[in-house]
Amino acid sequence: MFRNQYDTDVTTWSPAGRLFQVEYAMEAVKQGSAAIGLRSKTHVVLGCVNKANSELSSHQKKIFKVDDHIGVAIAGLTADGRVLSRYMRNECINYNFTYESPLPVGRLVVQLADKAQVCTQRSWKRPYGVGLLAAGLDESGAHLYYNCPSGNYFEYQAFAIGSRSQAAKTYLERRFENFADSSRDDLVKDALMAIRETLQGETLKSSICTVAVVGVGEPFHILDQETVQQMINAFEIVGEQEGPAAEPDAAAGQEAAAEQGGSTDEGVAPMDI
Repeated sequence: MFRNQYDTDVTTWSPAGRLFQVEYAMEAVKQGSAAIGLRSKTHVVLGCVNKANSELSSHQKKIFKVDDHIGVAIAGLTADGRVLSRYMRNECINYNFTYESPLPVGRLVVQLADKAQVCTQRSWKRPYGVGLLAAGLDESGAHLYYNCPSGNYFEYQAFAIGSRSQAAKTYLERRFENFADSSRDDLVKDALMAIRETLQGETLKSSICTVAVVGVGEPFHILDQETVQQMINAFEIVGEQEGPAAEPDAAAGQEAAAEQGGSTDEGVAPMDI
């Protein structure tokens, strides 16, 4: 991906006004396994795809609890995500110790964005190669934020990041108007459906996805595999995938991929993302 003489330092501007090192960090997020988030007025749901390096290894953890009212899902370099989630956890502990109240979600997201921005303005540092979906609940309601390696942050009703996330975004864009008044179970259903969109024909099972929930009267927690599998069966997601019409579509998709000579893992960075 070496582009030109302007991408050797994060502090070097190109004539077009671009910082290539920051753009490369954002590309690492796009190559990571997919993560999605969506919120209603009372709940926020995070979901991610569990991606293992081989059949003999376990998958990397992609959803982290920060506090009872905040959690994050990551896409990109897992090591960077662990460091940032630990920083967020420390900030919540310090704020709670000082003020004896939970840290507002928006304030924590701003602090995280400031920390990421410093790495875009110091020649001896590199940008964090991870994107974070921060879900939380505070006095002003439920919130879902996306933190970018560039230091930007955005609040969303629903969003998806990572590889093949565009399919999930398309599904969320069709449904997002109903999310505000959705129940907890409906949000989890839509999260599973959005995750399924990123699998490109692979059967959705509880072993390849992780779902976490935070809401009014419900601290942030990760749902166990049995609960997720029961929800998948109840929503008949597996039945929809394994229907007669799905098999020809999958075969056609494989033929098209073979003709193009492409691969779903093409261009993936050598690091665990």
